[in-house]
Amino acid sequence: MMPPMCNKMRRYSLPLLRHASSVCAAKKTCCLPQRRFTSPSIVLPHEHTLDLSGPEQRRLHSLYEGLIGGQRSSLAESITLVETQHPRKKELAQVLLQRVLAHRREQERANGGRPLAFRVGLSGPPGAGKSTFIEIVGKMLTGCGHKVSVLAVDPSSCTTGGSLMGDKTRMTELSRDMSAFIRPSPTSGTLGGVTRTTNEAIVLCEGAGYDIVLVETVGVGQSEFAVADMVDMFVLLIPPAGGDELQGIKRGIIERADLVVVTKADGDLLVPARRIQAEYTSALKLLRRQSRSWNPKVVRASSHTGEGVPEVWAKMESYRDAMLSGGELQARRQAQQRVWMWSLIRENVLSHFRAHPAVRDALPRLEERVNGGAVSPGLAADLLLKAFASSS
Repeated sequence: MMPPMCNKMRRYSLPLLRHASSVCAAKKTCCLPQRRFTSPSIVLPHEHTLDLSGPEQRRLHSLYEGLIGGQRSSLAESITLVETQHPRKKELAQVLLQRVLAHRREQERANGGRPLAFRVGLSGPPGAGKSTFIEIVGKMLTGCGHKVSVLAVDPSSCTTGGSLMGDKTRMTELSRDMSAFIRPSPTSGTLGGVTRTTNEAIVLCEGAGYDIVLVETVGVGQSEFAVADMVDMFVLLIPPAGGDELQGIKRGIIERADLVVVTKADGDLLVPARRIQAEYTSALKLLRRQSRSWNPKVVRASSHTGEGVPEVWAKMESYRDAMLSGGELQARRQAQQRVWMWSLIRENVLSHFRAHPAVRDALPRLEERVNGGAVSPGLAADLLLKAFASSS
C-alpha cells in the first residue's frame, strides 16, 4: 500500500528546506524518471471501438444525415453534443466529428483540394458595433445565395457559469433568415473566451453546408490570438471615437489583423473615421508582413447606412483569392490544427496533473509555503512533478 502523501512530503521536502546543498541536489534529481514504455497503438473513435448500442447508433446516424442534409435542428443538436461534459457523450461527439471530417475531405477532394468554406474571425473593443456589422454583412451574403453561420462567443460568469447570450437578440433580422444559423456559445471560464467546442462547431457548420463561417469574440485581449488560430481571416473592428486608438489597441493584435474596419463611419463620425483610417494605414506600414500574398488593409463602413459594407466584403474576397492562389490558406489551416491539438493537450495534461491524488494532497501545503516565501516556485513545481511521477 502506498504511504500517505504527507509522509512522503516530509521525507523529501523538509531536508530540502534545511540544507541549501540538498536543494541543489533535489533540483538535479527532480527530473522525471526515465522509464521504458511500450507504445500502444492509437485507435481513432469508431463505432466498433466504442461498441455503440442500438439507440446510440441510430442517434448518430440521424444527426449525421440531418447535418449533411442542411437541417438547422440537427446542426444545433450536434453542437450541443460536442459542448457536453458527459464522458460518454463526448465520445459520441468525436465519432460524429470523424464522420463529418471524412465527408468534408471528400467534398474538398472533389473541389480540387480547395476549402469549400471561408472562416472569418471578427473582434474589437466593446461598442465597436460588431453584432450590427455582422448582421448587415450576413444579410447581404444570404441575399447573394451564401449560407452564413455565426458563432458568437459570449463571456460567462466565473461563479455561475451563465452568460447573457445577447448577440442573438441583437441580430434579429439575421436570426430569422433561413439561410443563416446563429449559435451563441458561452466561454465557460475558458482563457481567451474561445472554447475547444468553437473550433469543433466550425467543422460541424461546414459539414452542414454553410460556406461562410463568422466567429465573433469577446472584446480585445487574449481571445483575438485564440480566434486567429482557427479562422482563415482575422478582421479587427474599430470605432472612430474611442479616444487614443493606437494606444488603446495592443500591437500584437494589430499584427494579427488581416483587415481593419473603422465602423460607424457616417454623420458626425465620418471625419473622425477618416482620421482613424489614415492613422491605422500608416501604422500597418511599420509592421512586418505576416503573409507574402496579402498586405493588410484599412477600410471604413457604416452599418447604419450600409455604405462601405460591399467594399469590406470585396476586400475579404480578395484576401481569400490571394491566399488560395498562393497555397497559404491551406497551409494556414494545417498549422492551426497542430496549434489547437497541442493547446488541448496542455489543457488536459494540466487538468490530470491537478486531479492526481498525490498532487491534490500536497498542493495546498506547498502553495502556502510558496506564498510565505519558504519555498521557491521552482522547487515547489519540482516537488509536485516528482510526487506525480513517482506515484503514477
